[in-house]
Parts: sequence; structure tokens; C-alpha cells
Amino acid sequence: MGAHEVDPRVIAQFRAGGAVEGMHRERLLLLTTTGRRSGLPRTSPMMFERDPDGPIVIASNDGARTDPAWFRNLVDEPRVHVELPDRAGSAVAEVLDGEEYAAAWAALVARSPFLEEHARRAGRRIPLVRLRLA
Repeated sequence: MGAHEVDPRVIAQFRAGGAVEGMHRERLLLLTTTGRRSGLPRTSPMMFERDPDGPIVIASNDGARTDPAWFRNLVDEPRVHVELPDRAGSAVAEVLDGEEYAAAWAALVARSPFLEEHARRAGRRIPLVRLRLA
């Protein structure tokens, strides 16, 4: 598989409700964005952090120098679909900035120190996105 392809097994395992191979189901969600060029739905599994205002996803792209395709998609069209372990629905994606970003990044790095290494490798600020469920 190429760098931007998604393993369909992860999506199928998540939707089936059981264990997801190599991942912690309780920290995983499926995010469906609209492709910027194709206009087609694109589903990506990703780690998330719970937040009272909506789950927060991290656009680290595993430390790549470019933002992931799903992030570029939601910047163009912030209306997305989210599948969490305990619910699913429409959401609006909100890119965090300023003090809100700084506080969220500090909390995320405290729980997942590997994110600092991703940011160093990437040479860019890793975007954080809150998904406000409808």
C-alpha cells in the first residue's frame, strides 16, 4: 500500500465492533471527509483524544513533512462524518489555534510523548482538529 492508502481491514474491524488489530479501539475513530479533488467520501482511521467539546484528532501524518490528505480535505470542507467506539454522526471540524492549540498540544504530549518526535521529524506545527458532533 502507498503512503496515503488506508488499510480496509482496520475500518472493517472497527465497524464490526470487535478488536482492531494493532490498535486500541477505545482511542480510535473513523473520520470521513470529502475528497478535495474527487468529491468522494474518504474514510481514515485515527487516534483521538477525548475532550468535553468533541474529540480531538492529530494531523501528524506519522511525522511526515506534509499534512495528511484527510486534513487538507477537511480544511476545504469542514463538514465530516465521525464514527467513535460508542456513537457516530455528523460533525464540523475546527482547526485549533492560539492558546487553545497550545493547551491541547501540551496535554496531548503529556499523554503521548511520541508526538514531540513526530513534530521534530515533520519540521512543521502538527495541526490539531476538534470534531464538534451535531
